[in-house]
Amino acid sequence: MNISGLPGAEAVGYLRALLGARTARLRSAVRQRDRGASAVELAVITAVLVAIAIALLAVIKTFVTNQSNQINSNTPAGGNSPG
Repeated sequence: MNISGLPGAEAVGYLRALLGARTARLRSAVRQRDRGASAVELAVITAVLVAIAIALLAVIKTFVTNQSNQINSNTPAGGNSPG
């Protein structure tokens, strides 16, 4: 049926094009269901690596602080090292 001469035909054509594009996009999304899972896995791996880096930083900071305190406690009150 040709509706090009009827009032509102442009709106109907636009609606058809819009619905066709949305339908194609939905079909494409259904075919690519696994993409969301990959993003979640990547986010979890990143979070684990950040947590490991923070823990390592805390261990290094504690070690450096302990060594610094040990050096300060072995230094004479005048600040000059024996020798």
